[in-house]
Amino acid sequence: MVKVEESEVLVMDCHHIPKIELHCHLDGSVRPKTIIDLAKKDGIELPSYDLEEIEKLSIAPMECSSLDEYLKRFDLPLAVMQSWENIEKIVFELMEDALFENVKYMEIRFAPVLHTKKGMSQEEVIQSAINGIKRAEMFFNIEATLILCCMKHLSEEDAIETIEAGKEFIGKGVSAVDLAGGEEEGFADKFVNAMKLAKEYGYHITVHAGEAASAQNVIDSIEKLGAERIGHGVRIENNEEAYNLVKEKGVILELCPTSNVQTKAVDSMKNHPIRRFLDDGIKVSVNTDNRTVSNTSMSDEFEVCRDVFGFGEEEFRKVYADSVNALFVDDKKKEKLLKVLNQ
Repeated sequence: MVKVEESEVLVMDCHHIPKIELHCHLDGSVRPKTIIDLAKKDGIELPSYDLEEIEKLSIAPMECSSLDEYLKRFDLPLAVMQSWENIEKIVFELMEDALFENVKYMEIRFAPVLHTKKGMSQEEVIQSAINGIKRAEMFFNIEATLILCCMKHLSEEDAIETIEAGKEFIGKGVSAVDLAGGEEEGFADKFVNAMKLAKEYGYHITVHAGEAASAQNVIDSIEKLGAERIGHGVRIENNEEAYNLVKEKGVILELCPTSNVQTKAVDSMKNHPIRRFLDDGIKVSVNTDNRTVSNTSMSDEFEVCRDVFGFGEEEFRKVYADSVNALFVDDKKKEKLLKVLNQ
């Protein structure tokens, strides 16, 4: 690990560094107070209406036993995310929160199928989230697009339904599809046809892989599913084939240091491979994963990179540039965002 002089660490203000976020789950980033407010408005029963109690139920401990335990924290926000109005509000608030972390552009991901329990179609769910983005962009100096998650525990037919529902929004607020949720070995084989269809429609593809299972899932996601980016992917550290594949193809890893420790993707923060990856030419981005569930922010994640991994200005500039170039947006937008580094 490269050591940074103490004086440099002390003067580097991570809050004001410009940021790009590639990996942020909407349902994992809902303000606890908003959960309470929306539940009261809609007559939804919660275990408690006390803010401290809802925070405890919404935030995962650093010592989670597994990814599955971490994912249980999504039950409460999903309960209040079943209407057009609520989804639009939550998207707006997420972008407001990101704005104050100096995030310039973010890709917000969520699974439309999980928001249809009260009769909304997936198309309506997607449109409500796009409306939230548009409203936030009117008020704030931040932009966003959506990534539609297909859930690994559901069928390929369910994934295709989401892909079909979102195709009319490609380039109009939607940019990509993702495979998310718990991770089993060999999941890629189940979704080959779905991801092929997504590619034909013009979606970009990112996949959660190499987080809770082996690096072989990363290889399969790239070679069988056409993944352009990998969500997490930390397990490639000890797999030469996966490591070299990611490096040679320039596939960026959407890393989330705090979450990676919580879900046991890595055993401790000091053993997180982000610095090794960066130094060895693997492209990495820094992300929150879930602001609420991981009780973090982009500023917090950058402070971890500064304090634990010794990131200085050069490293943060590279992370920003690589993240911009990995965005699922057109070149004109990328050029605009890259200019921020020279301002």
